[in-house]
Amino acid sequence: MYLIDTNIFLEMLLDQQKSEDCQDLLEKLYNGDITAYVSSFALHSIEVILERSKKTDMVKVFLRDINDSKGLKRMDTTTMEELFAVQLTKKTGLDFDDALHYFICKSFGLKMVSFDKHFDKTDIKRLEPKDVLKKS
Repeated sequence: MYLIDTNIFLEMLLDQQKSEDCQDLLEKLYNGDITAYVSSFALHSIEVILERSKKTDMVKVFLRDINDSKGLKRMDTTTMEELFAVQLTKKTGLDFDDALHYFICKSFGLKMVSFDKHFDKTDIKRLEPKDVLKKS
């Protein structure tokens, strides 16, 4: 199982360099061909970034797609879990959002799907969308 990082969605939503692989992965998640999780923190981060970019309509479409996705499940964290993530920032050298994703991966035995190479310095497995697509 996988945890999908914020940058995977943003890569596709903002039509960046690796958006095609991200689109392919997100379509497989939408159809239920692959199962993965997304943190509520990641969703909120994306909402804020799109809203600040004056892309309110895109926020609506994004949230509908997340809601309708058969293979993507939302993972909410508790205040205590977020406190553990804060403590992990010192241990891992990650910033809060990465430490929260690290905590989720470690707690649930998930692999991180991300372009963020900071995860490579940790003991969790980081994959890029193309790696996940090859396995499916």
